[in-house]
Amino acid sequence: MLLWVIPATAQEPLQAPLREQLRHRLETLSEPGELVAGGQLLYAAAPLQALYLQRGWKPLWFGEETSPPAALDQVIHAIDLASIHGLEPEHYHRSRLADLLDQLARAHPAQTDHRLQIDIELLASDALLTLAHHLAYGRIDPETNDPEWFVSRESPALLDKLAQAARDEKLTIRDILTALLPTHSEYRALVERLALQRQLAGNTDLMVIESGSLLRPGDLDPRVIIIRQRLIRIGDLESGTADAWGQISDHIDNHYDPKLEQAVGRFQQRHGLDADSVIGPRTLAALNVSPEARIEQLRANLERWRWLPHSLGDEYVIVNIAGFSMHVVSHGETVMRQRVMVGAPYRRTPVFTGQMTYLVLNPSWEVPHSLAVRDQLPRIREDIGYLEDMGFALLQGWGVNEQRIDPHEVDWPALSAGNFPYRLRQAPGPKNALGQVKFMFPNRHNVYLHDTPARGLFDQEDRALSSGCIRLEQPKDLIHWLLSERASIMTPEHIEAAVGSGRETTVRLDQPIPVHLLYWTAWIDEHGQVQYRRDIYQRDRRLIEALDAPAPQTLI
Repeated sequence: MLLWVIPATAQEPLQAPLREQLRHRLETLSEPGELVAGGQLLYAAAPLQALYLQRGWKPLWFGEETSPPAALDQVIHAIDLASIHGLEPEHYHRSRLADLLDQLARAHPAQTDHRLQIDIELLASDALLTLAHHLAYGRIDPETNDPEWFVSRESPALLDKLAQAARDEKLTIRDILTALLPTHSEYRALVERLALQRQLAGNTDLMVIESGSLLRPGDLDPRVIIIRQRLIRIGDLESGTADAWGQISDHIDNHYDPKLEQAVGRFQQRHGLDADSVIGPRTLAALNVSPEARIEQLRANLERWRWLPHSLGDEYVIVNIAGFSMHVVSHGETVMRQRVMVGAPYRRTPVFTGQMTYLVLNPSWEVPHSLAVRDQLPRIREDIGYLEDMGFALLQGWGVNEQRIDPHEVDWPALSAGNFPYRLRQAPGPKNALGQVKFMFPNRHNVYLHDTPARGLFDQEDRALSSGCIRLEQPKDLIHWLLSERASIMTPEHIEAAVGSGRETTVRLDQPIPVHLLYWTAWIDEHGQVQYRRDIYQRDRRLIEALDAPAPQTLI
C-alpha cells in the first residue's frame, strides 16, 4: 500500500493540526450522511473534497496567524454580490460565517479552537464555490425546474479560480466572481434595472388604479391623476411638478392631455400592448403590477441569462417566445426584427439552442401524428372534401411501401386517436400550413421557423397560437438575409425564381447559423428601456419559488 504522508514543517505549526482536522472532516464524505460545518449543510461537498485533496489538505484561508485572516473579510463582501444579481446571500452562509468570524475575533489567541477554524474554512470555501457556480451557470438547474428548457451549459471550472483569489493580492474575490458573470450587455442592464426597481419599491406606496370605463385622450376622470403619478414614478412621463418619487401637487387636474397620451403609448409599447393610448383592462392591469412583482420578474430573467452560453455566436437568430418576437444579430448589430407566433399554452414552444443548416422553399407538410388525430381528423369527419380542398394526401406506409389511400374508401367514423394508421401530407401551395418556406435547425422537438398563410393573426397582441413551431411575419426577409451570403449558388433572382416556381427546393447554408429559442418576460431593449411581457406559460412563478427555496442545489 502506498502511503501519502504530508509532514508538518517548522514554518506551519498551526496548519499541521488544521490539515489533519480538515482531512478528517472531509473524509466523512465517504461515510453515510451529509457534510456539515458550523451547523450548516455544505452544498459543494464533492468539489470541496477535490479542492483540498489537490492542495494536500492545506487550508485556503488560514495560515500561521491565529486572528481571522483579512481574506475572510473579502469573502463576506463577495457573498453580498449575490443580492445584486437577484440571489439570496443567506443561501451562501452569510450570517453564519459572520457570527463565527466574530467568535474567532473575540477568542484569545492561546485558546484558538481549531474546530471553529475548520468550520469557517469550509463554510467560506463552500459559499464561494457555490456562489461562483450559481453566478456563472444559474442557481437552478433548468432541466429540473423547467423540463422544457434545453440550453446546454459548459461544465464548471471554478476550483482554480477560487484558489487564485485566495493567494493573489492583486485580485479580490469579488473580482473573480464578477468575471464569471454573463458578459452580455443586456444582462448588465437588467442588473441595473433590478437595483432601480428595488429603490422604487422601497420609496413608494402605490394606490391601486380602479377599473372602470375605457379612458381615451381628452377624457376627464379622477383616475387620470393616479395614472399620471404612476407613469412619472416608473419613468414613462416627465413632470416638473413632481418630486423625485412622483409625488404630484394638488393642482394637477384629471384631464387626459396629450402629454399623458404619449406617456401611455410608451408604457403600452414597453409592455407588449397595442400602443393606442386607450387605457383599458389590460393596460390598467399592467399599471397595477407592484414594484415587488417586477423585482421578482427581473430576478427570474437574470437567472435565465445565467443559463445561457456565454457566447451566442457572431451571427445568430434569437426568438423571444414570451415577447412574440424574432431578431437577427450580426456582429453585435441587430439587422432584422419581426413579429412571430409561438406555441399555444397547451402546445408550448420549448426553449433550446440549435444550428440552422438548411431551409426548404415551397415545403410540403408532413403532419405530425399527434396533430393529425387531434386537429385534422375531426375536420375530415365533418367534410371529407376538406382533404382535397387543403391539398392533403392520405398515405400509409413509408418508402417503397408507401401507398396513397383513397379517402372515400376509409371508414372515418371508426377511426380514433388510438386507431389512425394513416399519414397526412400537405402539398406545397397557398393553403400549405408552412407557407412558402421553413427554416430548419434539426432538433429532437421537431420545431422550426416557417411562413404561414394566416397573415392577419400577426396583428393580435397575444400570438401564442401555433402548435409549437414559430411562424414568421416576414419570412422572405430572412430568406434573403440567409442566402445572400450563405448559399453560394443563390442570388436574389435565383431566390425569387425558386420561390415562384412552386416546387419544393432544399437549400443548404454554407455555414450554420445558431438559433436561440428563449423565454424572456423582462429584458432591456436597444433604447435602454425595460420591456415586460405576460408570463404566457406560467414559468416565472415556478422559477422564483425555486430561487427562494432555502437550500441551494448541490453541485456535482
